[in-house]
Amino acid sequence: MEKDIDRIPKNKETDIVLRIDDFGGRRGLTIREFVKSERYTGFTKAGTRIPADKFKIFKEAINSIDEKDLEGEAEPQEYNQDYQREAQQQRQQDYNQQKQSYSQESFGKKEVKKKAKVQDVDEVEF
Repeated sequence: MEKDIDRIPKNKETDIVLRIDDFGGRRGLTIREFVKSERYTGFTKAGTRIPADKFKIFKEAINSIDEKDLEGEAEPQEYNQDYQREAQQQRQQDYNQQKQSYSQESFGKKEVKKKAKVQDVDEVEF
């Protein structure tokens, strides 16, 4: 069962679609971007799904938003770029730490290479 609830224009090519659907046999609310362009028309990966059993919590959270908090000027572009740059640096640091931690945990101590023993072998003719 699929039931489109609403379509909210995001920009010239993209809408945000709210839809009740069954995914994997489980009902829920899907909020996903739908793109209409020359290259692609359809849903994107951008979005989320609220399972039916969590919808009440989601609805209460949305209803708790004061619309006055959404009014006013948007943050300056410079601030947004600085934030994105800091977030990217933090993600890179986290990735490097995880990579280092993983390699130490997975492989334990340094691998010790053993030298092969050289033995005299009689020549055998086949």
